[in-house]
Amino acid sequence: MFSPFDLPEDIFLLITDELPSPADFALCQCLVSHIKEKQNSSPRVVLSVSESLTRWQSILAKSNVNLSQQIAAKTFHFIDITSMALVQTDTDKVHGNPFHALYEQISSILEEGKRDLSPGALVVLDDISSLEWIGFSTSDLLRLCRALRALCLKNQATLIIRHHIVTPGELDPLFRHLHSLCTYHLDIQPLNSGRSGDVSGQIALHSGPNAFPQSAVKTRQRSAALQYRLTDGTAIFFERGSSRGVL
Repeated sequence: MFSPFDLPEDIFLLITDELPSPADFALCQCLVSHIKEKQNSSPRVVLSVSESLTRWQSILAKSNVNLSQQIAAKTFHFIDITSMALVQTDTDKVHGNPFHALYEQISSILEEGKRDLSPGALVVLDDISSLEWIGFSTSDLLRLCRALRALCLKNQATLIIRHHIVTPGELDPLFRHLHSLCTYHLDIQPLNSGRSGDVSGQIALHSGPNAFPQSAVKTRQRSAALQYRLTDGTAIFFERGSSRGVL
């Protein structure tokens, strides 16, 4: 998953980005690679806060992915997490958790997918920072993330969560808690010199506290980060100081 890093399945991948270097391309590439590798054998669930289904359809169409077909086959599920969480059900109120109904819906999708299709689902939360900005408490968000991670482990699914870094160099409480749960941390940053025509940003990969021992995954510190250039619908990766794509 997510070439050129070739990450394993069943992980919790934390993706962080900054305003000058949004991680949209990384989320889309993870989703596209999962769809093309798994075909119709495993479900994908996108929990979106800011982007509409139409926007996702438009972006993935550039990679020749027809989301309408995926939805019809019940291998792609789009959930507007903001609308759902803001309209609390009686069950949510009983449990004192604004995300209880959301959790139950995701659980049902994964259980049905494992029964009717196969394990190996993908759950994407894009993005948790916006949920915090619109007023959800850090404790509720952490409870949601822990529940999603446990649910994905139970169903042999991969979890991806995007978190925006507002002030570079400052680790906010939400990031610290998310990092303590993650398997790997994909760190997407702008160039120190700013964006250029040839380079859109740089990307590092760090092991999280729950990384697999003896893993074949090759991590990259910021000092050895890959650079990338965005094109229409994809990204080209290359070593620092070289414009030749490594893939």
